Amino acid sequence: MRLVGRRLLMTVPTLFGVLVVAFLLLNVAPGDPVAAMVGERADAATIARLRADLHLDDPLPTQFGRYLWAVMHGDLGRSYITQRPIAQDLAARFPKTVQLALAAMALAALCGITLGVLSAIRPGEGVDRIAMLVSYLGVSFPVYWVGLLFILLFAVALRWLPPSGSGGLAYLVLPALTLGMRSIAFLARMTRAAMLDVLSSDFVRTARAKGLSEAAVILRHGFRNALIPVITVIGLDTGSYLTGSILTETIFGWPGLGRYVLSAIEKRDLPAIQGSILFMSLVFLLVNLVTDLVYAKADPRIAYD
Repeated sequence: MRLVGRRLLMTVPTLFGVLVVAFLLLNVAPGDPVAAMVGERADAATIARLRADLHLDDPLPTQFGRYLWAVMHGDLGRSYITQRPIAQDLAARFPKTVQLALAAMALAALCGITLGVLSAIRPGEGVDRIAMLVSYLGVSFPVYWVGLLFILLFAVALRWLPPSGSGGLAYLVLPALTLGMRSIAFLARMTRAAMLDVLSSDFVRTARAKGLSEAAVILRHGFRNALIPVITVIGLDTGSYLTGSILTETIFGWPGLGRYVLSAIEKRDLPAIQGSILFMSLVFLLVNLVTDLVYAKADPRIAYD
């Protein structure tokens, strides 16, 4: 519990740093959010009035102080484009991102860990070569290329699955598979390397000498002791998925955080971008905390004061 308390306290200065950097970078970047709102044909008087209404003419320290005060009271501001509270937009989008992230990671964990374990059991044989080929391809191919290829194959050619949108389970398959491909590759390689290292250890040879079944040796002594690097990959990728996968969500028209952030960037919706960055940073920090707690459960040798 002390670990949880310390890590939660550490999120405060971290989020403050994220807030400062995001605010400064977005406000000094080229482009005018008012011009993006009203269009190029608006007259100068309209632009000046809107800038004054949005307090964009105030000095940056004044703008930052006002924004910081609002954030401290749980107010992420109001979107320039949707005119809705940003917290409301994020609450509407985040469940879709969670759904996609969990589906992608469940698929990646199942396929990647299975391939890695099978490769470690029979190194150099057919299964190992196929698994390593899959991992190399998964790492090498860009996400957008894989997504478009899946759409052409499964949606256009075979007509098995819808090409885009959200709805039932069928709409989730292609984006989850696309998003999870790189994780499958990384997990397969990481699991294989960790398992090979553990299976060559003295305690594994001792377990075999005691007459334990091969399944017990692999699962109880091998896989369990190879979990730490695997958990690391799962934790990092899950945090990345939960903060929005812009390419995947855009390709498949998935209404999650990734598409929301991309739309905000295209329209220079500064409050939406700042609020999204702050929220995604908090999610990533919490996922890392959960990952550290899982370490202790997976390996009793790890203890936190």
